[in-house]
Amino acid sequence: MKKLYITRHAKSDWGFDGLKDIDRPLNQRGYDDAYRLSAFIKKKEQVPQLLVSSPAIRAISTALIFARNFSYPENEIKIVKEIYESSVATLKQCVTDFSEDYSSIMLFGHNPGLTKFFNEVSDSEIDNLPTCAVTLIEFDAATWKNVFKKEGKTIFTEFPKEFKP
Repeated sequence: MKKLYITRHAKSDWGFDGLKDIDRPLNQRGYDDAYRLSAFIKKKEQVPQLLVSSPAIRAISTALIFARNFSYPENEIKIVKEIYESSVATLKQCVTDFSEDYSSIMLFGHNPGLTKFFNEVSDSEIDNLPTCAVTLIEFDAATWKNVFKKEGKTIFTEFPKEFKP
């Protein structure tokens, strides 16, 4: 059994003129949402074994917040440049390349790729994976290379709006 968490980066700040897209930071709502969602995952006692992020600042920042809440070593977050602006095919390749040392992995990335990816590999469908949403898909497979031979089972999908104080 393989578990894949798909996490869209938290809400980013658009208030910096001239900043490249990849360099946009989180805004305050993004920080708040990331802390709330990561606390929820930790409380469910379903902390993944590996965190993998796009190189975009907003994705890395989201992964760092989750790592802190999970007591996960921040320096062990794996940065994969191909996740940034990726297609479904690229995301599938990334997942099938994961090390077999891990049975549960959390992927931090971007739309529209993550929504399309989720809809293609899971037994559920969503219109849009909003910022900082987290979904868990289980695959009945022994290896990452074989996870997409069958459709994955969606265990949960959580949106930040459900955790507002």
